[in-house]
Amino acid sequence: MKILKSFIIFVCISLTLQIQAQENKCLNEINNQVWSNFTKAFETFDHDLFGSLHTEELVRVGGNSKLIRNKTDYINGYASRWKTNKTPQTISFRFLERICNDTKASERGIYKLTVNDGLPNEQSYYGKFHVIMVKESNLWKLLVDYDSNEDNTINEKSYKNAFAIDDF
Repeated sequence: MKILKSFIIFVCISLTLQIQAQENKCLNEINNQVWSNFTKAFETFDHDLFGSLHTEELVRVGGNSKLIRNKTDYINGYASRWKTNKTPQTISFRFLERICNDTKASERGIYKLTVNDGLPNEQSYYGKFHVIMVKESNLWKLLVDYDSNEDNTINEKSYKNAFAIDDF
């Protein structure tokens, strides 16, 4: 009986480790393919790179503005804004929940957008996001992107309480 219990525990632990390794692999891919390029696009004002991170079927929801936009309208807004406004900025992400498999992912977290980065008038803005991603041609892309500052209740404390991007 002890051998059977030990075997069952071994199988359960092995399966758990396999699932965790699979999830870590997909989260690393997402970090490298989506989040690092998202940050780079913001820092370099590259709307083409930013657009490449989203599916053609993108549903973009702004909770604060109560707007739902498609990819074209959403990316064109950034292209227009970034063409004229080159205020130094950076964006970073921390996470509340990350779930993924081979082809789909759901991630919820807190972002921090800092404008006038490194200047005396530096200012940070925070929001909560929920994205749904799909894998297209072996690349992760954003399919649904929702964010809100929840009536300005999301702040530095919320950001720091979430998990780091590489904390799986």
